[in-house]
Order: sequence, then C-alpha cells, then structure tokens
Amino acid sequence: MAASKPVEPQAGTALPRWQLALVVGAPLLLGVGAVYLWSRRRAGKESKRTNAEGQTNSVPGVGQQPGPGGDAASCGLEDTSPLDKAQAAKNRGNKYFKAGKYEQAIQCYTEAISLCPSEKHVDLSTFYQNRAAAYEQLQKWKEVVQDCTKAVELNPRYIKALFRRAKAHEKLDDKKECLEDVTAVCILEGFQNQQSMLLADKVLKLLGKEKAKEKYKNREPLMPSPQFIKSYFSSFTDDIISQPLLKGEKSDEDKDKEGETAEVKENSGYLKAKQYMEEENYDKIISECTKETESQGRYKAEALLLRATFYLLIGNANAAKPDLDQVISLEEANVKLRANALIKRGSMYMQQQQPILSTQDFNMAADIDPQNADVYHHRGQLKILLDQVEEAVADFDECIRLRPDSALAQAQKCFALYRQAYTGSNPLQIQAAMKGFEDVIKKFPKCAEGYALYAQALTDQQQFGKADEMYDKCIELEPDNATTYVHKGLLQLQWKQDLDKGLELISKAIEIDNKCDFAYETMGTIEVQRGNLDKAIDMFNKAINLAKSEMEMAHLYSLCDAAYAQTEVAKKYGLKPPTL
Repeated sequence: MAASKPVEPQAGTALPRWQLALVVGAPLLLGVGAVYLWSRRRAGKESKRTNAEGQTNSVPGVGQQPGPGGDAASCGLEDTSPLDKAQAAKNRGNKYFKAGKYEQAIQCYTEAISLCPSEKHVDLSTFYQNRAAAYEQLQKWKEVVQDCTKAVELNPRYIKALFRRAKAHEKLDDKKECLEDVTAVCILEGFQNQQSMLLADKVLKLLGKEKAKEKYKNREPLMPSPQFIKSYFSSFTDDIISQPLLKGEKSDEDKDKEGETAEVKENSGYLKAKQYMEEENYDKIISECTKETESQGRYKAEALLLRATFYLLIGNANAAKPDLDQVISLEEANVKLRANALIKRGSMYMQQQQPILSTQDFNMAADIDPQNADVYHHRGQLKILLDQVEEAVADFDECIRLRPDSALAQAQKCFALYRQAYTGSNPLQIQAAMKGFEDVIKKFPKCAEGYALYAQALTDQQQFGKADEMYDKCIELEPDNATTYVHKGLLQLQWKQDLDKGLELISKAIEIDNKCDFAYETMGTIEVQRGNLDKAIDMFNKAINLAKSEMEMAHLYSLCDAAYAQTEVAKKYGLKPPTL
C-alpha cells in the first residue's frame, strides 16, 4: 500500500510507530505516548527499600528542608519550639526507617505531625510523606494514598509524594488515579525521569488494553474506504479472489457491454460478490458469500476466503478465523486459495501479537506453495516487524526472483536494508540503501510505495526538500491516498515548523478519506502539542472508532488517556507541558 504507516520492528509486546516520533520532532510529550517508547531503556530493578529517588535503604525525607536545631530530644533541649520538637521526632523516625523498623518510624512521624504547627505546610507535608514511605514498606497501600494526599494538599507540587501515591494507586489497581499522578510527576520533572516515564507507559498500556478489549468486542463493524480496500488487494499478486470475473463467468450479452458492470452468468452468491467488488459495492459482499457457503455451491472455498478477507477488513477477526481455518483444511481446494488463507491468518496473528503462530502460518504457506511470490513478500514484512532484517531481505529477494516486476517487494527490501543501516548507525550501508531507493524509483516510476518509503528514509536523514518531492510524486500517482498527505503534513512540521501547512495537509487527508484513522491520530497528536487537549481527545476518539484491530485500538486509547490525564492535571494543579 502506498504511503502506508511506517513499519516498526517488534519491541517487547508493542509495535510503536517510531517514525511519528521522529517526524514531529523532539521532544514529544506524554500526550503523544510515542517518543519515550522509542528512546527508553530498561530500568534496573528497585531494591526492596527505596525512596522516590531510588536511594537504597535511604531516609524517606531526603531532599527536604531540615528544621532548625536538629534532634531536640537527643540534645535535651526541653524549651525548643514546637517545630523543633517535630523535626526531632522526624529525625528519630528517619533512624528507625533506616534500620528497617517501620512501625516505630510511623509512631515518630505521627508524633512529628501532631507537634508541627499547622501553618508550617512544607514541614507538615514532609512528615506525611515520610510516614507514607514507612507505610509503603509495610505494603499498607491505602494508608500510603491517604498520607500522600495530605502531603500534596499541603504542597501541591511535591514530586516525591505524587510519585509515591501513583505507585500506591498502581498497587490498588486504581489506574486512572495512578495515571493522573504520574502525569503530574512527568510534567514537573520535564519528562526526564526514567522511572516515572516507565510507570506512565505501563499504566497507559494497561488502560489501553482494558478499554480496547471491551470496546472492540462490542464495536459496530465498519467498512474501510474504497481506496484502502483497493490498496490492500494490490499487495497480493496470486490472490484468486481479487481477480476480475473470468470470461466464462459473464453472460454473452455482458461481454459486449463496454464500460458497464458485467452481470454474472449463473446464480452464484460468490460470483455476485465478485461483481460487487468490481462495482466497489463492498457492503454486500459478505452476505453474498454467505449465500454461496450455505448453498454448498461450487465456489464454496473461494466464498469462504473472500468472506474472511472482508471480515478482516472490517476488523472482525473472530468471524474471519473460522472461515480461514476451513479453507486451510480443504486439501482438495486450489493450493493458491489455501496459501492465501495462511498468509491472511498469519497477518491476523501478527496483529494479535502472536508472532509464533504467525511465523508457523507463513512457513506452512511456503511449504504448500513454494512458487507463490505473495508468501515471501508478506513474510518479509513480518520479518521486518520481528526485527529479523536479514531474513526479511532473503524473503524479498525470493519474491523478486519469482516476480521480477514486483515493485513493492523491491521498495520494501530497500526499506529493510535502510532500517538495518539506520539502527546500526552505519553510514556506508545507509548510503547504499539510499542508492537502492533511487534505483527502484528509476526502474518503477509508477510505484507510489517506492517514493513513500524513500521519503521516510530521506526524512530520517534530514533531506527534507527531497523528501517533500517524493511525497509530491506519491500524490501525483495516487491523489486519493490520504496517508501520503498525513506524512507530507508531518514533514512540514519538522522541516519548516509550519504548523498551519501541516494541519492543512492532514485536514486534506481527512477530506479525502474520512475513515483514515492515521489522519485523526496524527491530528490528535499535534493538538496535544499545541495544548488543545479537548480537541486532541476528540480526534483520538474518532481514530478509536475507526481502528482496524484491537491492538491498534489499545494504542489509540493510550494516547487518548494520556491527553485526558493532562486535562485533569491542569485542572487540579495548574500544570501544563510546553506547547508548540
């Protein structure tokens, strides 16, 4: 598909869109939910006794202003002020805390709270936060929340108390509250603390998965745009069900009609569905295929595969799988039908983050139909996602051997080699990959995908002017491809910081295809950066309703929840991240 969303290697259990983070420019904030997925490193495990700064077995009040006079009780100064006495109690509590005697530490901090004058907000907040730290060691999460809440009421921008409360909310499975607290922490720390960023990422993913699971289960099926459907089928060359009606399937009268849709010769639900495909009347295809399968017609296998394909296109994987399973098990069926069903089931498994099952299906397809170029083309894309670049290149090479005119495979091979060179910071390999793109677009000047992938690579290399030219070529070849306008809009932001032009192009994408979830997602991301959080949430919700898989929906919910958390933090604490 031309100008498709960028391909990203498998990282853990997610498929983050690294290109979006690179294109918008650094640093993207929490509301984007992307850049720290690209740049994060695995944090070391916390030891059992750690405070918010990660200091092992440390005193929980480190970093706060000490009270004057030190430990009054130990000095025998009975005429000290109430605040001095409170500080002394706190210091005794700190000693108990360091010794691992948390119950005694709690008693001392409680004494400090009772002794401290009520107008001493900063000191009181420290005492509550210290007592929360002791409760944390005893895993008394509700008490942690209560004391941190007191500390934050007294000192609203108290990072340590906010972060400790966030962790306690996580333990209590209060994800929404956890997210709000850790969002406030991230903003206060300028998105520089690995620990808080990782917690935000974790909670966003959990919330996204929970919401997506419920939403996806009850969603109304939605047919994608005709342009998307045609682009999807164009990625197959050995797909029988996407081929035009054959001569023998048309009536003699219809063969003589030029410029008119052919009527099928026999009463077949499958052939009728094929006719609807030619008419781009996609909504009727599933019901016609069902008629064919229920009547046990001669095209039952084809009808099952075509119905499964459209179930996948509308995002109903649960309905697609039984049809695909049945086609795969029909040993008497055309081998290309079975291989195509394996490719589609393998791609479905990859969307569901089941790479082992996905790989098995692609390998089985290669075994039963080793001369099928589609198998190697789509398995190559899988290998890119799994960050197995050498194997991906080998598959693309085999696809090209079988179909030398496969422009898509040649362009995607260049992209795989480029990603390998880019990730490995190898200038010579990057140069070779860029030359490969030049060769591809020279050899296949009508392949929009070649220009689109080359443009992404050029953007990485900050060759913005040339990248813009490549996107213009894409638009010239495929003026109705909405995603190209989105990429070109993002380029304007990174290249010229031209927000108006960028938004104009993305709005054009939505005008061309109002079902382009990528356009709504990108628009939402930009609105977060502009500080227009309500509009961003609206854009993300539109993208959610258009999501084609549960995994994609979970990602979008994460973005939406991050934006919503920022609105709540702004209301409660007056905190807002920097904007464009």
